[in-house]
Amino acid sequence: MARIGARSIGDWFSERLPISGEALRELTNEPVPYHLKRWWFALGGTPAYLFVVQIATGILLAVYYQPTPDAAYESVRYITEEASYGWFLRGLHKWGATFMIAAVILHQMRVYFTGAYRKPREINWMVGMCLLLSTLMLGFTGYCLVFEQLSYWGAAVGANIAGSVPLVGDFIRDLMLGGEGYNPRTLPRFYVLHAAVLPALLTLLIAIHIAIIRIQGVTELHFEDEPEDKPKYFNFFPDHLLSELAIGLVLMILLTTLATILPPTMGPKADPLTTPEIIKPEWFFYVVFRWLKLFSGTVAVVSSGFIVFIMFIWPFIDDWIRRKTRFTEASVWIGIFGALTIIALTVWEAVVAH
Repeated sequence: MARIGARSIGDWFSERLPISGEALRELTNEPVPYHLKRWWFALGGTPAYLFVVQIATGILLAVYYQPTPDAAYESVRYITEEASYGWFLRGLHKWGATFMIAAVILHQMRVYFTGAYRKPREINWMVGMCLLLSTLMLGFTGYCLVFEQLSYWGAAVGANIAGSVPLVGDFIRDLMLGGEGYNPRTLPRFYVLHAAVLPALLTLLIAIHIAIIRIQGVTELHFEDEPEDKPKYFNFFPDHLLSELAIGLVLMILLTTLATILPPTMGPKADPLTTPEIIKPEWFFYVVFRWLKLFSGTVAVVSSGFIVFIMFIWPFIDDWIRRKTRFTEASVWIGIFGALTIIALTVWEAVVAH
């Protein structure tokens, strides 16, 4: 009886959705280059998985969070100290954000150092850069929502930095804050950005990113230590899918462990009348913060913007270097110099008191 009932249900769906299992396997079972057996080269799925974790935990946190200056800090305190498993959900959200930002940065580095941005993949590199910047902005806006001293003044400093942009700085600052300075309209704006605008933008960019990969295929890489008789490709389903699920399981164990052992705490409530002696952003903005301390405001902002612009159009600069000079792998050495500089500035900002 149970088998007959299951068959009837299957026939009912087949009449209305005439999609066979074989058709689904053909649709999803595209050949995957063998080098994606290595986790380092399959980093693209890691931030996507973490983004899902962020959405799920963010929705649960939004049940209690109140985006107003009068109630924001108390609502976060309630989540952390009183709501059932609120501290755990907040810990998953915080560590998930850290891992997601790190994964996007590492993925972009992998694409850069393997030359996977070269023709015909220039557009997808620029989409990846938009994903990186959107992820960083998601981290910044989330940091500002706690309404602690450091998050409040971090938002104020960030708005002042935006105000240093030539020509459009005042407009950007006023758009961020809802006025010339931090006011009751500021926190709701950050909340809308963090909970609606940026997640929607990230979802759209991820869809475009994946669509371009499906159209162009994955860049094939070959290594000297690989056996000659190895298969050139393997199936997406179930081989690659199982690998991604295994990575997701490991990430969930790590997030659970960190959220339990190192749960987020509460700092002092925001006080607009008292400037902290030490103002530091989250770790992913250390490099920018240190850069701003090394140069004057406008020079630092303009030079930072110029560096980001160069990163956006790097595929075309790399193509010009490769065509016009004999330094075909100059991008590798430039990338090593850039990575070491970023690490040095980040560590410098992390270890100094001011």
